[in-house]
Amino acid sequence: MERILLGHGAGGKLMHNLIKEMFVKAFGNPALNRLDDGAVIRMSSGERIACSTDSYVVDPVFFRGGDIGRLSVCGTVNDLSMCGARPLFITLALIIEEGFPVSDLERISLSAAKTAAEAGVKVVTGDLKVVPKGKVDKIFTNTSGIGTVKKGVDVSGSNAGPGDSVILSGFMGDHEIAVLSGRAGFDLSVKIKSDCQPLNKIVQKILCLPEAVRCLRDPTRGGLATTLNEICVSSNAGMEIDEALVPVRSAVRSACGMLGFDPFYLANEGKFAAIVKEKYAGRILRIIRAEKEGRDAAVIGRVVNTHRGEVILRTRSGGRRILGMLAGEQLPRIC
Repeated sequence: MERILLGHGAGGKLMHNLIKEMFVKAFGNPALNRLDDGAVIRMSSGERIACSTDSYVVDPVFFRGGDIGRLSVCGTVNDLSMCGARPLFITLALIIEEGFPVSDLERISLSAAKTAAEAGVKVVTGDLKVVPKGKVDKIFTNTSGIGTVKKGVDVSGSNAGPGDSVILSGFMGDHEIAVLSGRAGFDLSVKIKSDCQPLNKIVQKILCLPEAVRCLRDPTRGGLATTLNEICVSSNAGMEIDEALVPVRSAVRSACGMLGFDPFYLANEGKFAAIVKEKYAGRILRIIRAEKEGRDAAVIGRVVNTHRGEVILRTRSGGRRILGMLAGEQLPRIC
């Protein structure tokens, strides 16, 4: 590898390898080495806090169901939630291209503020940079966040064990198809909206059973397939997923057929996968389905003790195939 490619930012194999070979090697420590959505750190007082950071370069800036402001807040709130934390405070930094419309900046700012209020978090500090025209595409953002982790909560991608159930909180692929349709300008018979939404309130409800929840992940870049593979690798376990149980809208399936995409690799911004102990699966599923963010949730598979590090998909036709990580770049600048 001599140069960085778009695929290195796609959330798949290239990005995974780059992080392990360069950044884990350079900065490796117990918190970082878990490669979760954020880091959980124990303070000298004994209290545990979680921290996370993310940058956003989505194109277009405004899309059906959201915008870069809402996306920025949801992204960090959700990453903290996937660590088992209750998000409290976030930062918001902006890098703006000279000539960017002030009215659009105001719209983005108000959207971020509304989303923060929806999630119950405060934007407590930030940063603003303006660069010459052509040195950045419209506007890029960065958010970082801090939250607290309750006693007894232990959520990590390395915790999955044989027999655990895999729960998905709703339909796959809405965000990527919504952004793509806005970027390319193609018209679908059914208007797909991004699923961009904060997940912290629904996650806190299932964490009322901390002994039940092993792992939480939101399948953003690289989609569900890549997320489940990361969990298998971290946990040294295998998974078996039933394709017929994975919720995907018919309009998203149609768009995938037209574009040559696979729904399992589409990005999402308001869904999560939960690995839970089997005996609690029914109870956790009922809690998730009781909330509007999770009314389409389903148990889609289980963790197994065979083919460790791999996800096996039981197809609709009755066959079986390996569901690997995203190998390259499906759609750049999706978040």
